[in-house]
Amino acid sequence: MNRAETKTRAGESVATSVFPSRRRPRSWVRVLIYAFLLAGALAAVTPFVYMIMTSLKTYGSVINNNIWPWFPFGDEPLQFNNYAEAIDRIGFDKAWGVPLFVRYLANSIIMSSVIVGGVLITSILAAYVLARMQVPGKNLVFLFILATIMIPPDLTLVPKVVMMFNLKWYNTYLALSVPFLTSVFAIFLLRQFFMQIPKDLYDAARMDGAGHLRFLFFIVVPLSKPAIFTVALLNFIWAWDSFKWPLLVTRDNNMRVLAVGLQQFLAGEGGTNVQFLMAFATLVVLPIVILYFFTQKYFTEGVITTGLKG
Repeated sequence: MNRAETKTRAGESVATSVFPSRRRPRSWVRVLIYAFLLAGALAAVTPFVYMIMTSLKTYGSVINNNIWPWFPFGDEPLQFNNYAEAIDRIGFDKAWGVPLFVRYLANSIIMSSVIVGGVLITSILAAYVLARMQVPGKNLVFLFILATIMIPPDLTLVPKVVMMFNLKWYNTYLALSVPFLTSVFAIFLLRQFFMQIPKDLYDAARMDGAGHLRFLFFIVVPLSKPAIFTVALLNFIWAWDSFKWPLLVTRDNNMRVLAVGLQQFLAGEGGTNVQFLMAFATLVVLPIVILYFFTQKYFTEGVITTGLKG
């Protein structure tokens, strides 16, 4: 070993002995952060795990609050037939000749798809105007749009229901979807994302003869996929889980959605069959979970990058 290597190792040992505690605080901070994240994840997942576990129990295990009635703590088999029983209990649609669950599912898909499509069209166009075009007073208009977030949704609930009656839209798909074809949050999110796109791209597009619409759909939209997927996912989840509005503007069972179908399992003459309620709730939540797994990459990227200048 030469003299240079000896000095280097001696210097490393001295630095380690003099500053031994510099890495420890960082490691403890990291452990605390991971512990809080793990606790938050468990708190978020626990209700879903409980829902699935309850959907696979018998009525006796539910009322006796038996947490784990299966092997190795019990001999009860998994009650997968609860899902079929839950579908049968909500009734049959004679018009379509299918269980009402299928009709509820179709209504939820139609309503959610129309709302997502309408929100994307209106939000993309409005956000582009507010972010890229030189329109007099656009900042003031944007402030007024944001101010509508301060209005509680329940405050406008009754006027909107009355409007549906006056327009003869009650108990139709128009009442389920048309009032929600715009989203202030979607306009805000897409505007912030569109503002990050370099102005040089628009100048180059103008030199090639492209106008605003061509620049929007061929350059801005492809570059904004994370934000657009985020808007689509959030609005689909909101529309899919909507309960109060579909309950108020529909009368017939063939116009109800999945979230409204859950109320049929509430307490009646025979009491609430919680296992069937949880089985039906699992079927309602499952499409959202599957959709999120397919779009989580774009969703995470859109939330992280929106509003950051780069």
